[in-house]
Amino acid sequence: KRKLQLSPEQCSNFYADQYGKVFFPNLTAYMSSGPLVAMVLARHCAVSYWKELLGPSNSIRARRTHPYSLRAIYGTDGLRNALHGSLSISSAEREIRFMFPEAILEPIPAGQRARDYLNLCVKPTLLAGLTALCKEKPADPMTWLADWLIEHNPNKPRLQHQITEEEHQ
Repeated sequence: KRKLQLSPEQCSNFYADQYGKVFFPNLTAYMSSGPLVAMVLARHCAVSYWKELLGPSNSIRARRTHPYSLRAIYGTDGLRNALHGSLSISSAEREIRFMFPEAILEPIPAGQRARDYLNLCVKPTLLAGLTALCKEKPADPMTWLADWLIEHNPNKPRLQHQITEEEHQ
């Protein structure tokens, strides 16, 4: 999540795919008129799920056809629809890089690469955690397992050696 204000030039770059359309000047003027909040939403089928929550891009039409959508509730007209949503995964990646240039986007493995990743990285850690859970038998197993996974995350950065008080000074 990031709060920022885009310049008209930045808005033009962000909405470059809309360049040449009648509403483009008004869109860039509106989007640069005040602060905005950029967010990255992550979940299974995030792009399609978000588009469903948003409703039609025209807020007036959204009020008629999708009255409980976010744009129907918060949008004011055909241009000022209150919220943006990426059209596809590739546009979402481009827009995330635009709004969060410091973010590192890694490709999501699929097919054999996904199976290899699960077998190599996820299953061993999860199996160890579930085994420990069965031995421990805590009162709140979900919280216990969540804490255990955080503590035993194989990707968690670790110090190569302990820093002594002498080295610290």
